[in-house]
Amino acid sequence: MYVAVVCLTSCREEQVSYDPSLKLTLSVDSLPFDTVLTGFGTSTRRIVLYNPNANALTIDSILFSDGRFFRANVDGEADASQWHQMTIRGKDSAFVFIRAYIDPTGQNNPLIITDELQFRYNGNRTTLKLSAVGQDVHVLGKSDFDSSQRLKADKPYLVLDTLIFRRKLTIDAGATLYMHNKAVIFALGSVSAEGTLDNPIILRGYRTDHLFDSVPYAYASGQWNGVYMLHEGFPAAAYTFRYVDVLSGNVGLFCQSTNTSGLPKLTVDGCRIHNMAVYGIVCLNVNATITNTEVSNCASYGIYLQGGSHTLAHNTVAAYFGYPYTNLNIHSTQRDDVAAVFINNLSKQMAPMQSYLYNNIITGARKQCLVLAAPLPDNYIGSFKGNYLRADTFRLPQFESNVYATDSDTVFVNNHYLYKQYRYFDFHLDSISPAIGIGDSAIASKIPVDRDGVERTTRVDAGCYQYSD
Repeated sequence: MYVAVVCLTSCREEQVSYDPSLKLTLSVDSLPFDTVLTGFGTSTRRIVLYNPNANALTIDSILFSDGRFFRANVDGEADASQWHQMTIRGKDSAFVFIRAYIDPTGQNNPLIITDELQFRYNGNRTTLKLSAVGQDVHVLGKSDFDSSQRLKADKPYLVLDTLIFRRKLTIDAGATLYMHNKAVIFALGSVSAEGTLDNPIILRGYRTDHLFDSVPYAYASGQWNGVYMLHEGFPAAAYTFRYVDVLSGNVGLFCQSTNTSGLPKLTVDGCRIHNMAVYGIVCLNVNATITNTEVSNCASYGIYLQGGSHTLAHNTVAAYFGYPYTNLNIHSTQRDDVAAVFINNLSKQMAPMQSYLYNNIITGARKQCLVLAAPLPDNYIGSFKGNYLRADTFRLPQFESNVYATDSDTVFVNNHYLYKQYRYFDFHLDSISPAIGIGDSAIASKIPVDRDGVERTTRVDAGCYQYSD
């Protein structure tokens, strides 16, 4: 009796029905692709074509409405000429793999493209709607530039390998650089990268797709190498970064001079250095001014200072990289047990140091997020005032009017990545943040608006963001 039931069920699953009331279903009805860089295909997305019926159904044909922009593989068959008379047994399914590929369009503005993949059977059509945004790019391969260069904002750049700039590098406001996993920038001359609040410069990985349905690839660190400013000889170079987002690489801004005098000058203002697999900002023998900048979620040091004079005002340095602040294994490395900000004055081979930190937030997963390493800390030249610090109370003369973190503090809107809730890190201030109203007004008068353009006239909050309802 049991065998007869099995045979009856099996035979029914194999028996093809031509009943038009029986329908196939798709795991999704539409499949949008993120920005597609023309001339370079996307990663492959998978959907499932189900036959929920007891009987088998035969697909007469599978056709794209247009066919210029998308490629498909149906149940292991990539040759569209073979997509006919394909049978799906009852209660069975077939995998359909889709990728987008767009030839260069010859235009600067993004191009919206659409198509449909139609499955035709028994007089029915089951349709998958497809869409993507195509974007032409300037492609930069391995290059060594011996003259001044300017990267414009007319259309994005796709950087495939090492770029060496031996003279001045200028990056226009609004420029976007998509960086391949081998991409790295070496600036041996000066740099002027001056975006604006409304038109920032963006350096990011080239993957615009998703790791998983709810996880953009951009959330994974270590997608490209970094920006290295390597100074040798004279005259001293100047490196300026205003409203530049440096995202999801290994190293954000690495600035080093072999000199101990005539140091280069680094200016970082209104920037966001986020999700680095190693360092955020490194300054070695550099005079640095860093203001209104978010440096967040670096696996090692957020800011490392050694040699030179450094002024940090109204920055948010937040170190919540990896587990347990996200329980997704999306990073290529784990968080190092090091300070978010490390001031290192222990080397005699480096330039004389002094550090001035005003109205910053320095916090994270570690108990000691700020470390001042000096042979005689009491004599270190500097001032630390109006900061919110996750560190032991500094009993040094340079520290005054700072607020020190407790474990019960709620500082930010969100210091976790809650992927099931589609909530990503947000380092704006929470309404009960202890960083509200603790900043020094004399410093704020020189930096009167925050990174979002909000005025600091009525109250001075620590960090790069003012709290606002």
